[in-house]
Amino acid sequence: MTLVRRSAALATAGALLAGCAGGPGGGGGKISDGKVVLAVLTDESGVYADLSGKNAVQAVKMAVADYKAKYGDKAVAKKIEVVDADHQNKPDIANSKAQELYDRQKADLIVDVPTSSAALAVATVAKNKKKLFIDVGAASTELEGKQCNKYTFHYGYNSYMLAHGTGSEVTKDGSKNWYIVYPDYAFGQDMQKTFTAAVKESGGTVVKSDPTPFPNDNFSTFLLKAPGLKPKPQVLGAMQAGGDLVNLVKQYNEYKLRDKGVGLATGLMFITDIHSLGPDALAGTRFTDFWYWNANQGNRAWADKFQAKTGKRPTAVHAADYSAALQYLEAVQRGGTDKSDGVVKQLEGHQVNDVFTATGTIRPQDHLLVHDAYIAQVKPGSEVKEPWDYEKILKTIPAAQAFQQPDAACRL
Repeated sequence: MTLVRRSAALATAGALLAGCAGGPGGGGGKISDGKVVLAVLTDESGVYADLSGKNAVQAVKMAVADYKAKYGDKAVAKKIEVVDADHQNKPDIANSKAQELYDRQKADLIVDVPTSSAALAVATVAKNKKKLFIDVGAASTELEGKQCNKYTFHYGYNSYMLAHGTGSEVTKDGSKNWYIVYPDYAFGQDMQKTFTAAVKESGGTVVKSDPTPFPNDNFSTFLLKAPGLKPKPQVLGAMQAGGDLVNLVKQYNEYKLRDKGVGLATGLMFITDIHSLGPDALAGTRFTDFWYWNANQGNRAWADKFQAKTGKRPTAVHAADYSAALQYLEAVQRGGTDKSDGVVKQLEGHQVNDVFTATGTIRPQDHLLVHDAYIAQVKPGSEVKEPWDYEKILKTIPAAQAFQQPDAACRL
C-alpha cells in the first residue's frame, strides 16, 4: 500500500470511529463549549408568574436530574447548566434577553416563554441564530403557521386546541350566544379568531367581541355591558389568562353576572388560577386542559416530587416544560451532539411518551407537538378532597381532533 493510500485508509477509519463515538448512548458525543445550556425565558414577576415563572425553572432542573439518572456515565451531555431570565411579557425585552441567552450565556435551548408576542419575537431570534427554541407557554398558532421556522417547536397547547375544546363543547351544549372579551395582543387576538370560528362551526353566534388592555385589573366596563347586549349573551367567553383571568373572574362574581343569565367560559385556565380564587368562585366552569396532576398515578408521582421542591402542585405548563427539556436532552443523546441541525433532525417526527403525554408526536411539517387534550370542569368546594384537587376530567379529545392540520403557510 502506498503512503497516500495508507493515509486515506487511516483517515476513513478514524472518521468511522468518530461517528460511532457520537452515536446513541456514546459518551464521546460532540458537545459545543463542553456543556449543554438550557435557558428558561419566562415571566418571573407578572400575570403569568404563577402558571410558569420560577417553578418552570424547577421543572427543567427535574428533567436534567432524570436524564442524568437514566444515562449516568453514558450520558452524551455530561455537563448541563440551567439558566433563566425574565421577559416581563414584553416582546422587545424577550428579543434582547433571547439574544443575550444565546450569545453570552451560550444557551443551546430556550424553553417556556409564555405570552405570544414574546414567543414570536424569540422565534425570530432562534431562526436568525439557528438555535433551538421550544415554546410551551404561548397559544398563538402563528408559531406553526406563517411564522414557523426550522429551529422553533410548539409544545403543550395552542388557541385552536382551546377553541375547539371549550368553544365547541359549550356551544353544542346549548350556550349559543357569546360575548367574547380578549386581551389586546397576539395571544388574545388569536384566541378571539379561533374561538369565533369554533362557536360558529358549532352553530353559535358571537354577539360581540371586545379587546381589553393587557395586563389589566379592571374589567368593569366590559362586564357591566354584557347583560344589556342584543341579543343577550348566554355566555361570557373570557380569553384572559393568569392574573388577568383571576381579576376578571373576581369582578364577574362581584357583578353577579351568572344570576343575570350570563354564564362563564374561560379560554385558558390553570390550576393556579383556581387556587387563587378558590374552587367555588369557578364551580361548574368547563375549560380545556392539556395535563392534570391528579389524572393518574404517574402524573401524581411526578407532581409529588415537584411539590416537594416548590411547595405547589404543577400546572400543565410546568409538566410540559419538564417534557420539552427532557425530550431535548433525549434528542441530544440519540444524535450524539447538541448541534442545532442534528437535534432538529432527532426531534422531527419523534413520538413522545413521558409524564406529560403518552400520545405525543412532534409533527415534522410544522414542529407542533400533537397530543390528547381534555375537557375539564371545576369542582365545587364540597367535592374537593385535598388541596389543589380542583378538576374533574369530563372528556378526552384525541390528538387527531385536538389540533389543526398543518398550515400550508408554514415553510420550515
